[in-house]
Amino acid sequence: MSAQAPGSPSPAQVRRGLLLGFVGVVIFAMTFPMTRLAVGDASAPQMSPAFVTAARAALAGLLSIVYLSWVGASVPERRHWVPLAVCAAGTVVGFPLCIALALREVESMHAAVVTGIIPLGTAVVGALWLRQRPSAGFWACALAGCGLVLAFALWQGGGRLVPADGWLLLAVLSTSIAYVAGARVSSVIPAQQVICWVVVGSLPLTLPATAWWWPVDTTPSLAAWGGLLYVSLFSMWLGFFAWYGGLALGGIVRVSQVQLIQPFLALLFAVPVLGERLDPVTVGFALAVIAVVFVSRRMGVGQPKAR
Repeated sequence: MSAQAPGSPSPAQVRRGLLLGFVGVVIFAMTFPMTRLAVGDASAPQMSPAFVTAARAALAGLLSIVYLSWVGASVPERRHWVPLAVCAAGTVVGFPLCIALALREVESMHAAVVTGIIPLGTAVVGALWLRQRPSAGFWACALAGCGLVLAFALWQGGGRLVPADGWLLLAVLSTSIAYVAGARVSSVIPAQQVICWVVVGSLPLTLPATAWWWPVDTTPSLAAWGGLLYVSLFSMWLGFFAWYGGLALGGIVRVSQVQLIQPFLALLFAVPVLGERLDPVTVGFALAVIAVVFVSRRMGVGQPKAR
């Protein structure tokens, strides 16, 4: 048996890391159908997208205060406030609001396929942020991924893009930027605490917004409240604990590959949760997006450009 490289995770750590990473991906994959339950559709609206966006972050923020106090976490240094704010802009506002607005108009399967390029978008943002020089193959994958989701959106829209597609592409952009900003802070702050500080720092915005947009003119169903509870407790909070924990245990390169199955899991969950129909074309586009993202992760990114 070969000796283990110094500092590398043991096989047992890799297995636990992959398991935690899988749990995180399953939690995130359920975000689309659960958000759809919370906001409803155009014919039977439930909670407003603004309320769902604010409430999920507010509840996660209140729970994070308890957690940070329990672990005795130190307040982040001033130099980390800007990347934490950028992370909050994408994680607390950008992604959930854009997804909620889109899911009023399109099915969660549609959203799952279009947002399947998030790992690719994150890689592009990371390369630009770190002033790296990706290979031609990497950029070819990026263009192919964008082309696939646009072709799928056009096919679903009968030859034209709908406003919901714009919201989904903005969701991809905002969460890609947020992931990179959060990853930068995670190099100096325990990863689980990063999402906690993000939602705690957002409480001055999310708590008043939750009260302002509280549904008083409508009576949301129990299913809608259940969807909101899920995206608050799991999608906005515990999912990050499992995901970041897996990355830390098993290594980012290995565990991040698990995210490739997230779009397909989201498609499967939409069938029992929402009763959506899984058609072969949607599955084909989802698998094509997954394949492009998989290939892109094996392309060279290069070193940071000299300043």
